[in-house]
Amino acid sequence: MKILALTTILLQGQADQVLPETQQLVSEYAIPTVLFIGTFIVAWLLGKTILIPFIKQLLDRQGHDPSVKSLAESLTGVVNLILAFAIAFTIAGFGNVIAAFGVFAGAIALAVGFASQDLLSNFVAGIFILKDEPFDVGDWIEVNGIVGIVEDIDLRVSRIRTVDNERITVPNSELANNALKNPVAFNKLRQQFVFGIGYDDDIDHAKEVILDEAAKNPEILDDPEASIRVTELADFYVGLQTRFWIANPSRANFTKIRSDFVQAVKKRYDAESIEMPYPYRELVGGIDVTNRQSEQVATPSND
Repeated sequence: MKILALTTILLQGQADQVLPETQQLVSEYAIPTVLFIGTFIVAWLLGKTILIPFIKQLLDRQGHDPSVKSLAESLTGVVNLILAFAIAFTIAGFGNVIAAFGVFAGAIALAVGFASQDLLSNFVAGIFILKDEPFDVGDWIEVNGIVGIVEDIDLRVSRIRTVDNERITVPNSELANNALKNPVAFNKLRQQFVFGIGYDDDIDHAKEVILDEAAKNPEILDDPEASIRVTELADFYVGLQTRFWIANPSRANFTKIRSDFVQAVKKRYDAESIEMPYPYRELVGGIDVTNRQSEQVATPSND
């Protein structure tokens, strides 16, 4: 009996000693962990169901293009995740963790900044492209010898589909720091082509043919009307520079319109005997080989 009583007393003392330690573990770790997880889930779900849809509706009302809306949605999702972590750390009482993480993140950001200057320049250039809108998705652009249609604008790169159906990925810094041509930026586009006629042809009649074919083409505008100027007196032709306008160049294939127009003028010129001369060279003279043959005949034999 004494042994049993002594054992009971020892177990009760150990229980009294373990219970405060358990309570301390629960109060210091278990409860904050549960608060952190619960707060994070609630804050993240609220941001996903309220903040992100609000940003999307705001951009829709302002009429931004799909690339801007997609980028803003991605950035909002990242911000929502960071805010959810920050709120959860604060509610759970882990404020010192946030402070330590801020110092660590600052050091990491500084090191990454030095190591990835090109990436950061592309990132900043992408922001300015989305802000200034020198071109939009679907525009036809020309830059550094690259010609094609913009398929996608991202923060780091933009993707262009060429006329040969190739995809070219261009860093945004190149698009932001170089001269860029956007033929479809406005609702009208002027095209020009130089028709060459012979010196013996009637210039006025040749102009009438060009203007008549321009009027027949439904894709060429009547206002502003096509205009023609004599711009060249070349070695073998008289140059008639023709300027004409087309509407909605972003939706029209302006290269095809110009090709059809030039082809129609060429057919009319052929039908009306208006010459479109081309350079050629005529060689006059001969080669005298008589002496050469005589020398060969007169050469004595070594035999």
